[in-house]
Parts: sequence; structure tokens; C-alpha cells
Amino acid sequence: MSRAKSLVLGIVVGGAVSASVALLTTPSSGRELRSRFKEQDLREMLHHLKEDGLRLKRQITETTKESAVLIKDLTQDIKQSVEEWKQTVEPHQESIHNYLEQIESSLKDLEEKVKQQN
Repeated sequence: MSRAKSLVLGIVVGGAVSASVALLTTPSSGRELRSRFKEQDLREMLHHLKEDGLRLKRQITETTKESAVLIKDLTQDIKQSVEEWKQTVEPHQESIHNYLEQIESSLKDLEEKVKQQN
């Protein structure tokens, strides 16, 4: 479970850092950037980043839960399919085995007849 937490934390921190980098490296003049910072308070920006991070965390958690259920269902379906296949093939395996034994017996009889004729 600690891997999942570190993954989520990495995604949230990475998202915050990338958003900050994208904001700071946009091709605009210093005057435009300063006016944008004045219009939008840094606290407000951090609040939006936090909200986006929490929303992302909820989405990841929900997706993880849905994926776990889907994988469990898929596993059950595969197990059931394999069991059905085994039940279908097993009677045929026995008949094939019997048929091969008959062929082997016939070949032995044929070998004996050939030896007797020589």
C-alpha cells in the first residue's frame, strides 16, 4: 500500500511542479507575468493547485478500485473458461488415448505377422 501512496504523492507533486513550471515558462513578457500574478493571488493559485491535486487523488483512488474489481472479475472468468475447457476436452482425451492404444496394439500384431512370414 505504501507504493500506491508514494505513487499518488509523486503524481500530485509532479503535477504541481509541472503546472508551476508551465506557468513560469510561458512565452510572455515580465510585465504580463507580473500583472497576471497581481490579478491572481499566489494563495488562490496554490488553492486551485491543491484542489486539482485532491481531485486527481480521488480519481486515481476510484480508478484503482474499479481496476481491482475488473481484474478480479476477469480472473474469475478466465478460471471458469479454463475449467469448462478442461471438462470439454477430458472425455475426448480418454477416447484419443484409447484410440492410440488400439493403434499400438494393431501395429504390434502387424509386426508379429510380418516376422512370422519372414
